[in-house]
Amino acid sequence: MSSSPPAPTHRRAVAATVVGNFVESFDWLAYALFAPLFAPRFFPSSHPLTSLLGAFAVLGIGVLARPVGGVLLARYADRRGRRPALMLAIGLMTGGSLLIAVTPDHGTIGLAAPLLLLLARIAQGISAGGEWPTAAAYLMEQAPRGRACLYGSLFSLTTASGVLLASLLGAGLTGGLGPEAMASWGWRVPFVLGAVFGLVLMVMRARMTETDVFRREVRTLPTRGSLRRVLGAHRRQVLVSVLFVAGIATIGGTWTGVVPAMGARLSSPSTMFWVVVGGTALVIAANVPIGLLADKVGPRRFLAAASVLFAAVGSYGYLTMSGDFPSLLLAYGSGALFLVCATTTLPAILSGIFPPEVRVLGIGLPHAVTNAVLGGVSPALATYLAERGASGWFVAGAMAAVLLALPAAALASAARFGADADAADADRPGPAPDRKSTLAHANGP
Repeated sequence: MSSSPPAPTHRRAVAATVVGNFVESFDWLAYALFAPLFAPRFFPSSHPLTSLLGAFAVLGIGVLARPVGGVLLARYADRRGRRPALMLAIGLMTGGSLLIAVTPDHGTIGLAAPLLLLLARIAQGISAGGEWPTAAAYLMEQAPRGRACLYGSLFSLTTASGVLLASLLGAGLTGGLGPEAMASWGWRVPFVLGAVFGLVLMVMRARMTETDVFRREVRTLPTRGSLRRVLGAHRRQVLVSVLFVAGIATIGGTWTGVVPAMGARLSSPSTMFWVVVGGTALVIAANVPIGLLADKVGPRRFLAAASVLFAAVGSYGYLTMSGDFPSLLLAYGSGALFLVCATTTLPAILSGIFPPEVRVLGIGLPHAVTNAVLGGVSPALATYLAERGASGWFVAGAMAAVLLALPAAALASAARFGADADAADADRPGPAPDRKSTLAHANGP
């Protein structure tokens, strides 16, 4: 096989891959953070909660569009290449941000306003469904052996950076413009920036090279991107993926959407913006150390330990959340830190149980469907139950979903899934070798 790509080329490819998470997290959190401001303009109602539920319903429908991207874009990545799929994904995300930024409100164009908002979120949902699995496969196929979780930590690092920027922007705009200007037009600013970030990333990705794994081992295989093969020969891997993602989707949908919105109502939007800023800054500092630790102890064992710890701390933080800064920081920060642990280890775990010719589709389909069902429903459900004093029931269900990762971790560690990997390879970060791949020997993790 040819030598590894030159270091500058490799670094540019890795940067262009993980920055997509920055753009996606910035856009998605901007929607959640600014939803209380623009919801009355798209969903006018005499009750603020009704307007907010309308905005979250659009958020949920956007999440429900993720399986479309998890099938179409992921299959495209397995059949045509990781690079063109990444280009298409960021194009959809950029278009969605631009549409939200320029769409007039309900008072100007009536029902067309929420419909255009919905169209934008569907485009971004399709993008999100294909972006992460394609980027995860690309990154794991580029990562050196024994550094899969370190490379995976770049996902959470850029995700947290997008969250931090969206939060800083929210705090700065709220303080600088005032409530009236923010409700009138200030909420559009982050979506304009999201579109600009997307255009810059498209230029970066245009310079990417395709992975050696796809060019040498996948491009000529007739079974590449086969949905039938994923759901048939690899159905056990699909089930494991669903179990892994279940808790993460529930926590992600709640802690990045509902907690900021609830915190803004318990205190003030400005206070909650600074809570997200403080929590995210701490998370950013922890990313690389978490990646190194996960590589040292093994991604599956690390995720299991993180899940148990979060089940205790996260539950306490959510159920005792009040309007003061420390309480809000504990509630938001506990979920944000768990998501770092999960997103750091998940690429290595999921990439390792699917062969390269169906790797993106194998990751993308269960990841997107599970996110759609749990991540899309959890924000509206959590908001509804919180209004009726039943948050404890929601937290119990969320933590049960988190702990599903534990039997999935044991199953993924013990099962060989038909591959020719030995016991050591089965618990090693990154894609395990299989009959058709020499990834572990060449440049895989």
